[in-house]
Amino acid sequence: MAHFAKLDDSNIVVDVLVVANEDILDENGDEQETIGVQFLHNLFGTTDDFVQTSFNNNFRGSYASIGGHYDQQLDAFFPEQPFPSWLKDTTNLCWSAPVDCPEPQDTNGVMSWDEDALKWEEYVYDETLQDNVRVGAT
Repeated sequence: MAHFAKLDDSNIVVDVLVVANEDILDENGDEQETIGVQFLHNLFGTTDDFVQTSFNNNFRGSYASIGGHYDQQLDAFFPEQPFPSWLKDTTNLCWSAPVDCPEPQDTNGVMSWDEDALKWEEYVYDETLQDNVRVGAT
């Protein structure tokens, strides 16, 4: 199956559609994105913008997600920005925190981004409290 993202005028993904592989084949049996786009135009009777996306992330960065966007210059999809401080990584085609994530100090620890403090915080599960507790919190 082939997957196509429907984009609005700002290149925001508003829908992701599945098209049968046989509906995007050319006369030589090769998949062609343009044939898939034309299939969708004919199906819906529109000239909406559709861009093929890869469910397995084989091309165009991340799999298109509703609310994410398509960057035409990079020819890649990005999910919604997770935090206002995070930056678009144009090399790895993803969002990156402004500070690299350190390794947890506790073997059971997990790191979580604190947008207010603009830093990573470590949490561990506390059996007594039945909740995650920030490491070093009093």
